[in-house]
Amino acid sequence: MSLTIGTRAPAFSLPATDGRDISLDSLKGRKIVLYFYPKDDTSGCTLEAQNFQALKQDFAAADTEIIGVSPDSLKSHDKFRAKYGLDFALASDEATAMLEAYGVWVEKSMYGRTYMGVERTTLLIDRTGTIAQVWSKVKVPGHAEEVLAAAKTLP
Repeated sequence: MSLTIGTRAPAFSLPATDGRDISLDSLKGRKIVLYFYPKDDTSGCTLEAQNFQALKQDFAAADTEIIGVSPDSLKSHDKFRAKYGLDFALASDEATAMLEAYGVWVEKSMYGRTYMGVERTTLLIDRTGTIAQVWSKVKVPGHAEEVLAAAKTLP
């Protein structure tokens, strides 16, 4: 599936680190930054999480919730959050069904080896559950600031 601005975000329900299940329906009425990342505690993913954490109060002021999603377990997410002082939700999609529905579970290659993994992607979803912005193949430096700027423009 391709993520298209102006279309409804695919429904999902995933276990999250704060002890609740997070679903698109449960977040209706709020703006959502849904960022997909490959793996807890790797250099790029750590920097991305730290950048979102540093701007968390600004996102909150823009009535926007940050949710990170990866195929890592909740146990891995809990360690990652504790190690870096992250206080936004990380959702676990070990079965990769939601990652597939969002089209971010893709074939990747490294050192001549192909494997399935997460393509670093961020979505900004408006209060009605509609995709307002898509960032594909994200480069981490400056990304969280760019997403915050877009969140501030959404009603």
